[in-house]
Amino acid sequence: MSASGDYASPQEYIGHHLQNLQVGSGFWTINIDSIFFSVLLGLVFLAIFRRVAVKASSGVPGKLQCAVEMIVGFVDGTVKDMYHGKSKLIAPLALTVFVWVFLMNLMDLLPIDLLPYIAHHVFGLEALRAVPTADVSITLSMALGVFILILFYSIKIKGVKGFVKELTLQPFNHPVFIPINLILEGVSLLSKPVSLGLRLFGNMYAGELIFILIAGLLPWWSQWLLNLPWAIFHILIITLQAFIFMVLTIVYLAMAHEEH
Repeated sequence: MSASGDYASPQEYIGHHLQNLQVGSGFWTINIDSIFFSVLLGLVFLAIFRRVAVKASSGVPGKLQCAVEMIVGFVDGTVKDMYHGKSKLIAPLALTVFVWVFLMNLMDLLPIDLLPYIAHHVFGLEALRAVPTADVSITLSMALGVFILILFYSIKIKGVKGFVKELTLQPFNHPVFIPINLILEGVSLLSKPVSLGLRLFGNMYAGELIFILIAGLLPWWSQWLLNLPWAIFHILIITLQAFIFMVLTIVYLAMAHEEH
């Protein structure tokens, strides 16, 4: 599948590569490709880490075990630096978020036409996007899960009364300012999942779009001149975005555990 061979214009090529494989319509539209790849990569993550856990040795570890131990140690150290409460959930959650988001971001380094070509010529699918984190519904869904945990721990640690007080008596500790406090704290609370999801989506969507523009506007023999340096730089981006999503998740949950 190439810009010159199967599409009438670069605009058609770019537009087609930004379309998801969907079912339903309107609000109930479901992006099947995003869900499929996110679930698949989640299973890959579980399979790799389970294999390492089962075959872990106290002797000289293999390369895969070394890589997994480095990731676990890095995430564990990050959690200890930012979260000072007692919870058996935070570290495993941070590890899951970091590795899962990284694997989904990593799909952006595959050749832009590879999976759509296979999907079209083998399975007869008209559209396919392989980067789940370039789909705002996936990133906001993950952010919504974090938001639910924020509410759960806020109420669990502070109680319903304490949580309501936090929303109504800060930053101005006077009953007269309750409406203003509620607006300010409500906006601050709701902005957490929105910014968390949109930040990841925006960066990954922009990265995917650049790859599509290079493939759609340049001749095939010259694409590597821009694709290669952008792919190398993009390795930093996909890793950084996974790290930022993990760090913000830890910070938000640490804030939810604080008693004021």
